[in-house]
Amino acid sequence: MPAYQAPIGTFDVLPPASSRYEAVVAAFAALVERAGYGLIISPMFEELAVFQRVGESTDVVRKEMYDFEDKGGRRLALRPEGTASVVRAFVQHRPLLPWKTWYVAPSFRYERPAAGRFRQHHQLGVEALGTDDPDLDVEVVALLHRFLRAIGLHQVTLRLTSLGDDQCRPPYREELTAYLGARAGKLCDEHRTRFAENPLRVLDCKKPACVAATADAPALVDRLCAPCQAHFDRVLEGLGALDVPVTIDRRLVRGLDYYTRTTFEFVADALDSANNGIGGGGRYDRLTEELGGPPTPGIGFGTGIERLLLACEAEGTGPPAPPAVEVFVVDTTGGQAALVLTAELRAAGIKADRAFDQRSFKAQFKAADRSGASYAVIIGEDELARSVSALKPLHGDGPQTEVPRDQVVDHVRKLLNP
Repeated sequence: MPAYQAPIGTFDVLPPASSRYEAVVAAFAALVERAGYGLIISPMFEELAVFQRVGESTDVVRKEMYDFEDKGGRRLALRPEGTASVVRAFVQHRPLLPWKTWYVAPSFRYERPAAGRFRQHHQLGVEALGTDDPDLDVEVVALLHRFLRAIGLHQVTLRLTSLGDDQCRPPYREELTAYLGARAGKLCDEHRTRFAENPLRVLDCKKPACVAATADAPALVDRLCAPCQAHFDRVLEGLGALDVPVTIDRRLVRGLDYYTRTTFEFVADALDSANNGIGGGGRYDRLTEELGGPPTPGIGFGTGIERLLLACEAEGTGPPAPPAVEVFVVDTTGGQAALVLTAELRAAGIKADRAFDQRSFKAQFKAADRSGASYAVIIGEDELARSVSALKPLHGDGPQTEVPRDQVVDHVRKLLNP
């Protein structure tokens, strides 16, 4: 039989490394739920048309999406990003507005694997629908800023712009198309013949030819209509009031077509510039209509857990991972005492484990050391006969003490939570 391995671009996360994922998700959930965001769980695949609405001219849809036909002949696709699924759920279920949700979910993109870039990655995000108030933009951007700080990331830059709306974007698109047409021969091979399809995409191209050719390209943020300019000014004012530092990026586009007005990205300065984006998003005031719903403005962001952990490693930081085991029960009397005491500790909310197969005292203690537990509770024949347990710290030079059997759980709880 062949030795099967995970597909290219995917990976297994085993304990104890998986505890880092738990810590990131826990920090995110605690932060956004305090702001009124509730968890949404949506399918990992949708009708293909749901994701095509995010932009058929984008690489996400044209090149990177996993799409397939199921046994019923339906055209489906694995989720490449989180927003479209959340908006589809809103259109289907019509919850009360404003509707504020958060998610944690795997996402799938067929692209060349690289550091922090995988064909399956795990994304955290929030979406808020029901108002175009710029103060909500401030709330959403500030949430991601505070989350990055909460997990220890400080070498981070917030890049922010406005992509306008249906009033100011069309004339800008014409201006940019004319600009690119005059320089088409200097663009990269892909955009030389396709720039008119989606001229804003050229500004997002990282190839040297396109970067050089568009160095003096007109910027939409300099050509906003009065309402969009007022919206953008209010966002900048609000972020300033919350002490969120901002860098206005005149070239920022991001990879999806549904963004309007506020658009942003956080980059990790400690990572290589080719893969330093660690989260971003923006406003999408027309996407709900595109998916068959009533006019409903919205804004959100997404951030990949793998990229976040890579940035944490680069900064030498990260959220503290919870211990897998707090107490290890060592029982040399046959195992029944360990069975009962371990269950009692767990019922009291204490992370407890034990050895099996009636291993020797020495082997059990080695297992206790490997577990990372803070304390070992020892039950030998003498302790069992006297209805006591020995409690030994596994780190440091603390003394071993005896505790009456019926007081072990309370004693351990106090030690762990002084």
